[in-house]
Amino acid sequence: MTGKAAIHDVLKHVFLIEDDASMRASLTSLLEFLGYRVYPFASAIEFLKIPLHVAPAVVITDMRMPDMTGVELQAELIKRGREVPIIFISAESTVAQSIAAMKQGAIEFLVKPFEQDALLDAVIKALDIDANNMRSYVEQKAFEEHVKALAPRELEVLELLALGFSNAEIQEKLQISLYTAKQYKAQVMRKLHLRSLAQLIAFKKRAK
Repeated sequence: MTGKAAIHDVLKHVFLIEDDASMRASLTSLLEFLGYRVYPFASAIEFLKIPLHVAPAVVITDMRMPDMTGVELQAELIKRGREVPIIFISAESTVAQSIAAMKQGAIEFLVKPFEQDALLDAVIKALDIDANNMRSYVEQKAFEEHVKALAPRELEVLELLALGFSNAEIQEKLQISLYTAKQYKAQVMRKLHLRSLAQLIAFKKRAK
């Protein structure tokens, strides 16, 4: 099964952090009725105890909670390397908190009481973003694995292609024939399963 197929076959996961028990139960029932896999938590600390290894996923969190603010939770998730899309809900929030949340990549900031449709639209948007992010991650890892299988000369050609070198420039740089340069380029593209140089350059920039 391909990475793309795997992403579409899994459940859509919603992590709900809300300290108000009534609101938490209401949102959980709504989202589960619509087919989402919901994980409700009463606090950010409780939520942070679990591994966040599923995708696509979205976090819905209250902004003002006793143990940790929504912005602090958002920063902690970024620190841990899982930049899952976040939707903030709040009855009371400062302008500074709202700005900080959006700067760190929040998908939406909803003020209570909010319309259910507004929340559901935000959830759909967030899950699409996370699915695309995870698909890109899978494709990037596949690219990096394919690179490991390249021969030394193919690696040289890869580096030159990533710098935007033409066939003629590769020929001159490596002191090989133009035909050989074209052959190496074709081999690199085939072994890396790439359709265009733009793809190659983008993957190479993201490679560690």
